[in-house]
Formats: sequence, C-alpha cells, structure tokens
Amino acid sequence: MFQPSPLPPLPLVRAEADATLSALGQLGRCATAPKRTNATGGQNMAGKKWQIEGKYVEYCSCDLGCPCESMADPTYGHCTGLVAFKIDKGHCEEVPLDDLAVVATFYFPRAIHHGQGVLQPIVDERATEAQRTALFYILSGEDQPKGTMFQIFSTIIETIKDPLFATIGFDWDLEKRRATVDIAGVVQARSEPIRNPVTDEEHRMIAVLPDGWVFHEAENAAG
Repeated sequence: MFQPSPLPPLPLVRAEADATLSALGQLGRCATAPKRTNATGGQNMAGKKWQIEGKYVEYCSCDLGCPCESMADPTYGHCTGLVAFKIDKGHCEEVPLDDLAVVATFYFPRAIHHGQGVLQPIVDERATEAQRTALFYILSGEDQPKGTMFQIFSTIIETIKDPLFATIGFDWDLEKRRATVDIAGVVQARSEPIRNPVTDEEHRMIAVLPDGWVFHEAENAAG
C-alpha cells in the first residue's frame, strides 16, 4: 500500500520543466484479465478483484522513442515526468471507480530499471475515502503478478511522497495525439503531434510493444 516516505521531505517532483516525449494510449488493467493485457492476473490470484478501463498518457524527459522501451539509457542520464489516467469504467471489489483521474509525477536518477525512483501520487479530490483506498491498493501493485505494470513500479519506486488530493484537469484525444493534464499549482503537461522539421506537417508515430509492461500500442507525441 502507499505509505508516507520515511525520509526527510523532498521537493515536489514536477514534470513541466523538461518533459519532451509523451505517449497516449488506451488504459486496460484487470486483476483477472486474459494474458494479452499488461496487468494480467490468475483466476486464483489472492487479493481484491479489480478492473479499470480508460485513457492513459505519460510524459518523460527523454527524446522521442523512449530509450527505456528500447533498452537504452535515458537521454539525459535521468528520467523525470508523469503518468496520468482517467478511468472511464472501473471497480475494486464493490467500490466503483468510474470517472476518477490519477496522476503521478516521478523522478529516476538513472534508467528506471536501476530503481531509486521518487513518486508523488495525486488523486482526484472527488474520490471518497473508500475510492481512495481502492485506488491506492491498485497502484501499490499488492497481490498482482510479477512483471505487471503496477507490480513493477512497486519494485523500482524507493520513495513515495504523501499523496495529494486535487482537481485534475484531463483532456485527451488519441486520434489527434493531443492531451492536457493540469493540476493548478502543482503540474501542467501537454501533448501535441510531432512535427516534420522541414514541412512542419504533423508526423504520426505509433509504438507497438507486444510484450510491453506499460502499454502494447501507443501514439507518440511531443510534450
């Protein structure tokens, strides 16, 4: 589960300063999903049963193409940015999670597989206490199979800051490769189509990762 950091307070991890890459995709996570999803689970898996479907966007400070996805080092040696998703339909046991948004800003001093990550979770302030508990349970990776998205994050994040609860502005258009994540006084991130440097025309790039642990297919954009 998400726990306050035992370390001295750290500066808030912000993503607007140097995020240059963004990826937009459909979110589909399920504790008992078939193997083709990123967060697969077994029918006999212990723990709470949950499922979320919706919209997903991520930003990082690296060049287009995301070096981590191609087994390379981060462009600037470190990786900073944010991930955000808006749940269209979801639940954890009997707790509904429809229409809630979650954002997390992050910082890794090296490639993310080396760990030592710092995470600042930000949860939709409209979430009830039961919904907040359910979201933290899902995000914690607890009871989830090894190698799935939230479980992997739980192994590479070393410091989790106290969660913030705020109004989350989330606009997302997959086909147009445009998205906006806006939390007043905390973080702002935007996506727009990649541009051809010669003609200035929009350039489309789709990343397909059959064995990806974050996404299987996503639109690449500039952020």
